[in-house]
Amino acid sequence: MKRLLWLGVGLAVGAIVVRKLTQKANEFTPSGIATSLSQSAGGMVESMRSFVEDVREAAAEREDQINKAFAEGELYVNDDEDEDGRNGQEGIR
Repeated sequence: MKRLLWLGVGLAVGAIVVRKLTQKANEFTPSGIATSLSQSAGGMVESMRSFVEDVREAAAEREDQINKAFAEGELYVNDDEDEDGRNGQEGIR
């Protein structure tokens, strides 16, 4: 009875190992590589879209600040600039 139990355990472990190895081997086939590249490219495109959206939001916010200062007749001063007007970037001109 013990031998039958261990035979069953061995078959189960063997099946799991073969399945995992087959999945890993499929990653290195041309279709597996194409799928991986497609997913990577999709992630990069989504990242770029998110970046562009963030830049647009920041630009719209800055534009609103400038328009508000102009409407009030005030001189717009960039809060991020230091006394020299360098915008916090040492040595970059």
